[in-house]
Amino acid sequence: MIRHRTTHNRITDAVLETLKHPFRRASAESFDALRDIDFEIPQGEAVGIIGRNGAGKSTLLKLLTRITAPTTGRIELNGRVGSLLEVGTGFHPELTGRENIFLNGTLLGMRRREILRRFDEIVDFSGVEQFLDTPVKRYSSGMYVRLAFAVAAHLDTEILAIDEVLAVGDAEFQRKSLAKMRDAAADGRTVLYVSHQMQTVLNLCTSAMFLQAGRLAYHGDVRGAMEHYRESFDDHAATQAEASRRPGTGEIRAIATSTDATYQVADTKVIEIELGENGASTLPYSVTVHIKDINGVSMTQCDSHLHGVWLDPQRAQSLTLSVDALWLRPGRYSVDVFVCRVGILDAWEGAASFVVLPDLPYPEPSPEGVPAEGVVLTDFSFDVRTA
Repeated sequence: MIRHRTTHNRITDAVLETLKHPFRRASAESFDALRDIDFEIPQGEAVGIIGRNGAGKSTLLKLLTRITAPTTGRIELNGRVGSLLEVGTGFHPELTGRENIFLNGTLLGMRRREILRRFDEIVDFSGVEQFLDTPVKRYSSGMYVRLAFAVAAHLDTEILAIDEVLAVGDAEFQRKSLAKMRDAAADGRTVLYVSHQMQTVLNLCTSAMFLQAGRLAYHGDVRGAMEHYRESFDDHAATQAEASRRPGTGEIRAIATSTDATYQVADTKVIEIELGENGASTLPYSVTVHIKDINGVSMTQCDSHLHGVWLDPQRAQSLTLSVDALWLRPGRYSVDVFVCRVGILDAWEGAASFVVLPDLPYPEPSPEGVPAEGVVLTDFSFDVRTA
């Protein structure tokens, strides 16, 4: 159930509204995060769950891990579920890391001797041995995630459910975690993995589900799910063109976003953004731009406030973003625009797009056309010296 109520910028307006309409109640509408979903996952399958923001991925994982109960339908699970859906899931902040390992294991239905058998592996994998007897409320988010994942991955559960909270960890820990999930699937455990990182899903998962607007649009091989995900970009961008359908408070909206249709690899990418005005607002705001590849992976994030650029809400303004020295690989890219203050005023995904042409900026041709590895191309050189 989603409730709607009138918001005010000043407390005097809110008081006057209450005095004028003392019995007015907030309106509400029914909203189903997931609808008509039916699937079966074989034991030992590593399944990627992908989709755009708001598609219902995290909700599905919460239902499968019994954190949330379904309002209709039935879920049948064969075995115990170990999960890591958000930082601190299943941990008590006042307890130490050691105590939380036993608490989490007990909640998963483990006996003390089962937990003791895996205890040293959990501690070694997490890398928090030095702080094992420190209350976890004093842990950094990275330490929290490392210990929570170590517990979920090492205890003897038949199903392992992971949301993309692993992005909090460093690169080495992410590599270890993916290897552990791969080993878990090889050992016959079922792995459910939610992520926006398509390359990770491709490397880890044996099948995938694509969710769109709360429905299961595809369930099959990973490449097929990724193709459906790519095709959804144009449809989503078309719906986002109408400002009233976009997320955000709407206090300030981006009116138009434009860029050149094509670029060479080494060109400066220039993005023009037109912003509206709001005479009732006085606090300055900033703009953040994400450039994403065809798989939805963010190549770069450009925040205006990092250059001290804040905008006046009482005037309509134009903003020009110039991105230098970003050698994107040939292909299609989309531009997301976010108008920000403390929260999000406007979130325009797919505000514009451009294509990087397949002409490499190197003096010699490549037999394959494009180097196969790497997220971006780089300006590099080699210096040969005789021994």
